[in-house]
Parts: sequence; structure tokens; C-alpha cells
Amino acid sequence: MRSAQKSNARAFKLPVMTEKIDIYKLANGMTILGIPMSQVQSASFDFLLPAGAAVMPDNCCGASAVISDWIFRGAGGKTSKELTDRLDGLGLHRKSGVESKHIALSAALEAENLHQVIELYADIILKPALDSQQFEYSRQLALHSLASLEDDPMQKTLLMLAEHFYPDPLGRNPLGKQDDLQKLTAEKCIQIISENFNIGGTVLAIAGKYDFQKLCPLLEKLFAGKKPEKAKDINVKKQSPAYHHQQHDGAQVHIGIITPTVTPQSADYYNARVAVAVLSGGMSSRLFTEVREKRGLCYAIWASYHSLKEMAGIRCYAGTTPDKAQETYNVIITEFKRLAEGIGEDELKRAKIGLQSSLIMQSESTIARAQAAATDYYILGKVRGLDEIKQQIEKTTVKSVLDFLRKNPFDKSCSVTIGPAEIKTVST
Repeated sequence: MRSAQKSNARAFKLPVMTEKIDIYKLANGMTILGIPMSQVQSASFDFLLPAGAAVMPDNCCGASAVISDWIFRGAGGKTSKELTDRLDGLGLHRKSGVESKHIALSAALEAENLHQVIELYADIILKPALDSQQFEYSRQLALHSLASLEDDPMQKTLLMLAEHFYPDPLGRNPLGKQDDLQKLTAEKCIQIISENFNIGGTVLAIAGKYDFQKLCPLLEKLFAGKKPEKAKDINVKKQSPAYHHQQHDGAQVHIGIITPTVTPQSADYYNARVAVAVLSGGMSSRLFTEVREKRGLCYAIWASYHSLKEMAGIRCYAGTTPDKAQETYNVIITEFKRLAEGIGEDELKRAKIGLQSSLIMQSESTIARAQAAATDYYILGKVRGLDEIKQQIEKTTVKSVLDFLRKNPFDKSCSVTIGPAEIKTVST
């Protein structure tokens, strides 16, 4: 098995993926990004509206989740059913999500229907009905989504981890808080929409088959009537890494750990990504081998890179039993720190292969490319082409990754557990 993996690593070569990236700014500052993909007959788009969880007023945690559903319940003179029927009739596969700074509205569709769907989304964003009865349905849906976390302890662990690692309001739970949701009113949400739907600060990314020369005048007509607005300031509070436990009388302990690392703006970003892939890039990775395979400590374990614009972390999740929780945590911390002691060439190759394979899969998905482009532009002020990402991954070496790890040691971490018993964590 190992020799086969080694052979594959040597044979793997990512194809050239030179991309054209279109960019256009409306008169009000709204940014339009385009990634043409001539080989497909579909198109996808991703709106980033600057109205995420961190932007909401105090005591309104969860308002973004309610609003992201409410604006689809009738718009542009259409009732909720009429709008839904119209979107479904155009073959739309859509989803909404709440991020730290944005409400993300994404969709995939046949390319020939793109202009019609964009017109409907302009109504949804600019002319939502905001019916008070429909508001209550959206609020109840948000409460149900929050309650469903009790059946998804891994997701709950990760949300707790973000809440305690990122300083408030950056790490707020995008699903909200029960008390805030129960007190939330339609009038308050209308005010929030009025104050936070800043079209000039919105990013729209489109990937797939489209005509940029025809699309931009349409978007100018639909959105440019909104005047430019100043970006909203956010007061970020200080926060120190710590350990937090939530008591739950179950049969498992869910462990979340996150340690600070460099943001995507850093010259060491790709070294960080490769380091994470060595830790958790498959069944040959350090964490899977040392924690699960050799010691049988947990049934699930993985690590990933996670970032906001302001800060980033390498996070890890493990699901185990109460009697093995402490040892599981101890071995994870050991493996995080041991990484700086040395990385093998085979490990580096496998990590690169994993990252490049993900890049290939992303390059074949219009919605993945649209979402990545929008996020890139928000964080970096530009869109990274696939060829640029490929080159940066290939540039990493054992030396560059180890130099990064030694400059950025895993000496601080934030940890959370959910389960019947606490663990003892290393001092931060």
C-alpha cells in the first residue's frame, strides 16, 4: 500500500488551468466577478451581502438567519408561493447561508436562465415583501435550526469553538441564540435590512457559461440605483484562548481544538495549508494514523484550516468516549507540536496531492468557483486563478513548511468539549 502511494505521488501532475477572470464595478461600488467555464452549459452565482452575524446589533443574534429566509417569502410584487414557483420553474438549485460578515445567497442553474434569475434576485435583495406573517414562519424556522444542533454535536462543537476563539462579534453563532430569536420582531429586522443591505459593499461572483458584456449592463440597471454607502464599522472585543466545557449526559465526548495561524493574506498561507494537510489529509495523515489507527482512541478525527478576514486558525475535531477523551486530547496536542520536528518528503507529496486534487474538483464545479471567487475578493481584494494556486502549492518544500511551523509554533489553543466529563487542557 505504501509503495503504491509513493508511486502515485511521483506520477501525479496537475494540468495547466489558466483562467480568465472578469471584473466590473457598478457605479455604486458593487463588485461583479466572472469566471468563464466554456466546457459547461450551466452557471452559478454567489452574492455576498454585508449583513452577516457579526454585523447584527447586540441582542439580535440570529437576525441574519431569519432575514436570509424572510427575503425569499415574496418580493417584487410576487407572493411567497409565486416567487418560489418562479424560481423552481427556472430549475434553480439555491441555498442561503450566514457567515461572520455576510449573508451568502448562492444558486446553480442552466446558463440560458441566468438573466431571468438575476432579475428575480434583484427583487429579493432590493424589493422583499417583508410580510409580518411570513416573518413568523422564518423566525420559527431559525429556532428549529438552532434546536437541531442537539442532534448534530459535531456542528455544535465547531460553532462553540468559533464563538470562543474569534473575538466577539466575529465568532457569533450564525444560527443565533434562543433568547434573542424569541425576542426578535419583524420591525427590528426591517430596520436591520434598511441599515445593513449595503449594495455598494456587495460582491457578486458568477462562474460557468455567461456573456459578461450583456450581463454587466443588466446588473447596472438592476442595482446601480442604490447610492454608495460607507462600510459599517465593527467594534471587536479582546479575547484570550481558553477551555470551555458544556455538560451533556451522553455516551460520547466531542472535542474541538483551534490554534491561531496565518491568514490568507500571509506569504506563509500555502505553507500553513500544506502543514494542515500533513496533519489531516487522508488516512495516511498524522492525526488519523496516531490517534485513530495506532491507539484506537476515537471514531472520528480531522483537522482543517479555517479563516475570517481578520484572523485564522487550524481547528481539529475528535469524537470519542469519556474514558478516552483525555488521552485523545493529549495525543492531538502532541501531534500538533511534533509537526515542527520534521516532515518526510513522502508526507509532503501526499499533502500536495490532496490539495491539488481538491483544486481539480473545485475547478469542475461552477458553484464552488463562484463561492471561492467571492470569498477571495472579500479577503484578498482579488481573485486567485487556479494556475496561481497550483504554482503556490508546488512551491512549498519541506524546508518552507518547517520554517513556517517554527515561526508559528502551536503553543496556544482554544478548546471546547461537549459531554459528560471535562478534560484537563495544556496551559495557554
